[in-house]
Amino acid sequence: MEKTIDIICAGEILIDCIGQQTNATLAETTSYARFLGGSPTNVAINAAKLGLRSALVASCGADGLGDFMIETLQKAKVITTQLSQKQDASTSIILVSKSTGTPDFIPYRTADFLIEQEQIPTAFLQQAKIFHTTCFGLSKNPAQTTIIESAQLAAQLGVKTSIDINFSERIWPNREEAKTIIARYLATNPLVKLSEDDCYRYFGETKSESFILDYFHKLGAATICLTKGKDGVVLSDTSYGEIVQPALSITDIKDATGAGDAFWTGFLYAQLQHKSFEETLVIAQKLAVLKLQHLGGLPNDVDIVSYLNT
Repeated sequence: MEKTIDIICAGEILIDCIGQQTNATLAETTSYARFLGGSPTNVAINAAKLGLRSALVASCGADGLGDFMIETLQKAKVITTQLSQKQDASTSIILVSKSTGTPDFIPYRTADFLIEQEQIPTAFLQQAKIFHTTCFGLSKNPAQTTIIESAQLAAQLGVKTSIDINFSERIWPNREEAKTIIARYLATNPLVKLSEDDCYRYFGETKSESFILDYFHKLGAATICLTKGKDGVVLSDTSYGEIVQPALSITDIKDATGAGDAFWTGFLYAQLQHKSFEETLVIAQKLAVLKLQHLGGLPNDVDIVSYLNT
């Protein structure tokens, strides 16, 4: 079958209410701006801005916020045929602090995890090159079962899987269950993205870089990308070895929310273009820097593909 979809993103679609007071705690924040959010949603929109064909599998409420979501996605040219508006659940919302570091957040989850198996039919999955998800999407049923089974089928169909291990105990309080479920996903040999912050939350303590990379390799992931903020990024591949890339310099950070999603979109984009791992990391970092310099998503008034190739 012809591959007509570059990336299927499955998981949460949310309204991010981002605080307007920089580096204020949520207790101190007095006003918020509304943005479309959710890690897989960000990746789907970013991918479309890079000229890729991206689809989002997600659920929202049959309400005004859900309508806003669908309208925004369609304007961004994301395929929305597998997005479900639920009559009996409201759209999920997250309050997020505006931060130059890792933001604080409070989730109000209702519709986002109501992803059913019929939203990912086999014929749809077969059309994709990459199937991507997140810990957030895997944290609750029925989305958990739907996404795991779809990833297993994707691997059988020759679709490359991908995961952002953006673990948070606030989203997934049962750490041991999380490790069991994520191990099942890692058995599909996905491309893995994780940050030092994610690892600290995932293990409940600081682990060495070698421990982290060995742990996820042993569970079946050949390619792991560990982002380290100002200390750059480490890529470990079981065939290729390790690459350490320093961080790109950036002077004016406007908003860190979604920077990891921008990084990973750049990574997947470069891999779809058959770039080397070194080139892939540079493209991923450049996209993250572009995001850090803008509030909300990637800018609409920049030729992003040209920017990445300069």
